[in-house]
Amino acid sequence: MGYAQRVPPFVISSSGASGGTRGGGVSVSAAWSNAPYPVLVVGGDGDVVDANEAARTLFPPAEGLPPWLADAHRRPRASGTPEQGVVSGTVAGRSFEAYSSPGEGGEVVWWLVEDTGHRLAEEALRTERERTELLEEISGVLLSSLNVDRCAEVTARTAADHLADAAVVVAPAQGRRHPLTYARAGGAVTQTLARVDPSSVPGLAEALQGFPPVPTRWIDPEELADWLIPPGFDGPIDSVIIAPLPGHGIPAGALILLRSSTHRAFTDGEEAFAHLFAARAGAALSAAHLYAEQASITATLLQELLPPRLERVHGVEYAGVYRPSQDHEDVGGDFYDVHPGADASQDTFVVLGDVAGKGLQAAALTGKIRSVLQALLPLSGDHQQVLTLLNDALLTSHHTRYASLVLASVRRSEGSEGAEGQVRLRLTSAGHLPPLIIRADGRVEPVDTLGQIVGALPKVTAHSVDVVLAPGETCLLYTDGITDAHGGPLGEELYGEHRLRHALRECARMPAKAVVEHVQMLAAQWLGGGRHDDMATLAITNPATGRSTRRTAHGHDTGTTA
Repeated sequence: MGYAQRVPPFVISSSGASGGTRGGGVSVSAAWSNAPYPVLVVGGDGDVVDANEAARTLFPPAEGLPPWLADAHRRPRASGTPEQGVVSGTVAGRSFEAYSSPGEGGEVVWWLVEDTGHRLAEEALRTERERTELLEEISGVLLSSLNVDRCAEVTARTAADHLADAAVVVAPAQGRRHPLTYARAGGAVTQTLARVDPSSVPGLAEALQGFPPVPTRWIDPEELADWLIPPGFDGPIDSVIIAPLPGHGIPAGALILLRSSTHRAFTDGEEAFAHLFAARAGAALSAAHLYAEQASITATLLQELLPPRLERVHGVEYAGVYRPSQDHEDVGGDFYDVHPGADASQDTFVVLGDVAGKGLQAAALTGKIRSVLQALLPLSGDHQQVLTLLNDALLTSHHTRYASLVLASVRRSEGSEGAEGQVRLRLTSAGHLPPLIIRADGRVEPVDTLGQIVGALPKVTAHSVDVVLAPGETCLLYTDGITDAHGGPLGEELYGEHRLRHALRECARMPAKAVVEHVQMLAAQWLGGGRHDDMATLAITNPATGRSTRRTAHGHDTGTTA
């Protein structure tokens, strides 16, 4: 639809009146004939009957009205003229708003006002808002997980879905191999560990070292290594972005974005946003790496602090149970160890202790005490010397805490022909609760061994007692977390040693494991859901043989000061 009629340019008369008429009427007024805004006069049939110079430049006569303006002109009102209001569209890549006003003889005058700049500003603002929302969303998702593989997966999937057609996260090398995470837009994420050459990709080796990124225009997609293409990615690659993933002090890897030739190449704005996204992802990945490293170190250290697994040694049963004061922790201030002798003719050295305090600080001192006692094993036959050397080590330490201990040297001795085997113990307390002997007939006897705590005074003295266990009898070592447990009907009463002794009557001839589990169960029931201190129990049992037993030898006071 072209121009139906063309009129000569309008000429302003000396009197200032408007000229240029068609059929006696004014076609284009003097007010807008030379206006910078395009103005069209359109007849009822949709043909352009007149236009000012700006409109003629914008609309070549052979093309006529653009479709969006022609559609608006054809929508009549009840009065027979096009619908009032503002319509918008594009012409030659430029954006316009069109306003209509009635003319003569059913004609309509269309005024076009360009708003390309406004539209571009709105589009830029909308894009920035979307990108900001995306960054906030991604930051929340990434920082919600401290798992390295999960962070890499989220980074690759989000980058492929929102920034490119495919994405690859290359993590720092682990030995000679790099962890790789591949993602395609709308596809699955693949993670693998492969031996690759970063120098085969322009700018990748530098990105992995944390250097500034290589501009996208410098990267030739045809030079990309085959290992960089995600599995299942179709089509030639048209544009590539390689962005470093900055971390806390050291790089967290590199992010590679790929766009196929079926889409437009990355713009400068998209490249800048990709690097901003990579910075957020790198921070999350670095935090995950740091957490994983610290978790690994903590797990290694905790492994050394955890109570050992106990079993039968040289014919004697050992069992222990430890419950820290905080259920979410694995270690605390209570501990026990069993160090078997080289053979049945040598003593097994047993220690149970309680360090002042709770939690990891107490556990740190616990670890030191256990290490010192490990070094003193060659001297374990002399409890006094062991306690003296341990006391000296703690006094010279930066720790200001003390500990109570009970030491036991255990050896099984076979009786004369026809007699049952006995277990002989030498027990020494260093400020600790008295061990309890559970006899085969159900009687419970405390062992009267006394001594001073270690780590508090320049000199420590202790009193040792020898005890004999007949078959079916047990020596129970425990910490004050058991007897000081607050609970009961009113919730504030101590469990106490008298209740413990009474409960142990039921444990005659029971295996060592059953004894400690029974004690811990009773303490837990007494506590209910209340708070408690660290609780540790260790049982040394001479296994019952199934034959009738008799009392052989009672533990006696050696009368010596250890």
